[in-house]
Amino acid sequence: MMDAEIFTGTLVPSGNMTPNSSMTLEQKTTFAFVILLFIFLGILIVRCFRILLDPYRSMPTSTWADGLDGVEKGQFDYSLA
Repeated sequence: MMDAEIFTGTLVPSGNMTPNSSMTLEQKTTFAFVILLFIFLGILIVRCFRILLDPYRSMPTSTWADGLDGVEKGQFDYSLA
């Protein structure tokens, strides 16, 4: 019977001790930083799923040789000389 009284006495705080339920500034800053990281992770997950569902939508339609005037595609090396 004595063991049960010791066990329950350690789980319940005594009446003269008040638990500190307010968060410190460091804890609030850490909590806000973790929330921002979760938001960033969610955005990245959504973006990755959009790329997986439609991979060709994010590709550009032009090529590197579209802006060259008077030079055929594949002749870029000769135009430098």
